[in-house]
Amino acid sequence: MLDIREISKTYNTGGKNVPVLDKMSLNVAAGQFTAVRGPSGCGKSTILLAAGGLLSPDSGQVLIDGDDPYALSHEARAGFRAEHVGFVFQQFHLVPYLDVLDNVLAPSMARGSAGARERAGELIEHFGITDRIGHVPGELSTGERQRTALARALLNRPKLLLADEPTGNLDTDSGAVVLNYIREFADSGGAVLMVTHDAAAAGKADRVIELAKL
Repeated sequence: MLDIREISKTYNTGGKNVPVLDKMSLNVAAGQFTAVRGPSGCGKSTILLAAGGLLSPDSGQVLIDGDDPYALSHEARAGFRAEHVGFVFQQFHLVPYLDVLDNVLAPSMARGSAGARERAGELIEHFGITDRIGHVPGELSTGERQRTALARALLNRPKLLLADEPTGNLDTDSGAVVLNYIREFADSGGAVLMVTHDAAAAGKADRVIELAKL
């Protein structure tokens, strides 16, 4: 589902070139949950951004279900991401003035997906936040915010879920709930790539990749 082939990336920081990835290769199959761990600055987030079509590598190739998102125009790539990739972030990135339902529906607004409202309702019920459906993020617990963000990520039935420290702001119990849902997505045939510092979170994965800083 995700095929990263020898990607390299160097950033220019303060006039100095700082390499973070050097011919990094990684594959995540459908139904597989892969976690990436490593020290700060080793390129974990860079891998995730490149995998999601958000950051073009300097060299190498990224394929999602056989297609290269970087071969597409900017507009076409955005549509490709919306159809194939779901994102879950540590900071949730919910729209503060939208309630739970409209936050979950946000990915459908640009695409006009048929049946989106019904799908959103099903996800909200599945993630146990039906009683919060009319509440804005400021009225939710941190665990409820992350479950809302996860429901939003799954609205368009993506094949690939990318998670960046999804339990970083959660207590142990809330984190376990979110990880169980991510595990469930993989068990149902989805591909998961998760970046985490948390050994317990990585323990939910089928495979853990440890990165070293260049």
